[in-house]
Amino acid sequence: MNTFLDYLTVLAVAALLLAPALYGALRERRTDRELAAAARRRPAATPRPAPAPRPAGARPAAWRRGRVAH
Repeated sequence: MNTFLDYLTVLAVAALLLAPALYGALRERRTDRELAAAARRRPAATPRPAPAPRPAGARPAAWRRGRVAH
């Protein structure tokens, strides 16, 4: 009987240690499936054109209006 209880104790401790890891893995797989489904439903975004380069030393308009601390 003691051997059975020893095995049962080891099994219970193993279950307590593995349960959070298994729960997290299942949750992560569900999240991955949801993200993949959302990516399939939404068309690919068109890339924005790159902003025009500013001349050297030019500051953004917000700086000139005093909205950004220097």
